[in-house]
Amino acid sequence: MTDNIHTTWPWIGGRPHPTPEAKTEDLTSPWDGELVSRVAMADAATIDAAIASAREAFEANLHVTPAERAVWLRAAADEIEKERDTIADITMRALGKPRRACGVEIGRSIAFPRLCAEELLRMEGDVLPLDALPMGKGRFGFTRHHPHGVIAAFTPFNAPSNLLMQKLAPAIAMGNAVLIKPAFEGIGEALLIAECFTRAGVPDGLVNVVACRRDVTRHLVAHPDIALVTLTGGTAAGNALASAAGAKPFIGELGGNSANIVCADADLEDAAKRIVPSAFEASGQQCISAQRIIVIQSAMDDFLPHFIAAAEALTVGDPTLAETDVGPMVNAANADRVEKMVADAVAAGAKEALPLKRDSAIIHPTILVEPPRDAGVVADEIFGPVAVVIAAEDVDDAIAIANDSTFGLQSSCFTSSLETAFKVSEELHVGSVWINEGSRFRMDTTPFGGVGDSGYGREGVKYAMEELSYTKFTGIRFPGRE
Repeated sequence: MTDNIHTTWPWIGGRPHPTPEAKTEDLTSPWDGELVSRVAMADAATIDAAIASAREAFEANLHVTPAERAVWLRAAADEIEKERDTIADITMRALGKPRRACGVEIGRSIAFPRLCAEELLRMEGDVLPLDALPMGKGRFGFTRHHPHGVIAAFTPFNAPSNLLMQKLAPAIAMGNAVLIKPAFEGIGEALLIAECFTRAGVPDGLVNVVACRRDVTRHLVAHPDIALVTLTGGTAAGNALASAAGAKPFIGELGGNSANIVCADADLEDAAKRIVPSAFEASGQQCISAQRIIVIQSAMDDFLPHFIAAAEALTVGDPTLAETDVGPMVNAANADRVEKMVADAVAAGAKEALPLKRDSAIIHPTILVEPPRDAGVVADEIFGPVAVVIAAEDVDDAIAIANDSTFGLQSSCFTSSLETAFKVSEELHVGSVWINEGSRFRMDTTPFGGVGDSGYGREGVKYAMEELSYTKFTGIRFPGRE
């Protein structure tokens, strides 16, 4: 029903910021087409107001201690926990994300600020032995972490609460103010989480949320009071924002087309069962979804039937049901895009081990075998529930195929050989490697980020806190002791 649909306003200075003259856009569910919300889109003036609020709050709270910020983060987690069902329902309606996956995501979103609060106890600086050099006699030096200021955080639709928290909690932990620009489909979660931070006692203005389109984002990132930009999104968007931001720190968690290598000595049934959810859950709409499955030729005939069977066992359909594994894509336009990529690959010679089937915005798990290496499903990021299976002669060939990509985010290798595990760890050109686990597996305490077109900088509790602060050196001369 749409009777109670209301307009969502920007969140600025700890409260909604109504702008009656703002243009609105309708957010509809990809599952049933129902209107979810009407979203007020910020213009440049609204962006300026949000940045001014954030800057004022940053300066007013510059001397708040890490212990006090830890209290904020724990209280924010408690407030989000009270809203966990509401946030999960928003994600399920706005994205068509299956109910079970929504529950897992909000659980991580609650745990993450608590982990950041704990990490504050371990954020140490260094004491430098300046007098180890003759010119350092009578001098003492130390380093500490300091906040950048106002951080612009761009978050994606596919994990709208968890990937927002990956930026928000570390930024607040380190003393920054944050202006969140979520993906259009993730505005509801962002606004409710911002409200939770305010209810938790985080001072007004430290957390702000705006929805806007590309014509305004350039103004946002180029603003002189934005000290750092962090983005989770596509490579093209990252390049555009980094260019617009100019000479300021930029963290980009960008695209990928993850390679999952399956060796002949692996447990092939186990490999198939772990790669399948990596490839198809979340409708393949994650930067680390398993896309290229590189199988040693001698194992292909045994592996492929296991892989097809595991994919066919997934439950596809209604995201409101607890048993659903694969729901709709974020919208019909993205389903159109994926369908065309598959059609192009098949026309170019790819074999359909599990042909594409579509119901409205739902793309069922699809498996292609040996598409041409220059096909979009191999060279580009599919960002949909499609996996391509490629044969390799041996491990060296598999590594070469995996590295034949402009992307380098996260990969995996299935093997029973410790030597092979270390070999792929050393030679795969990626930010993260998992052995005997699918490429979509991620833990929030490990460093996460890519190389090449997959971006720069690292997330993960400790690593994000380091990225979202800078190291300041202080040197002291003791007169008369030189």
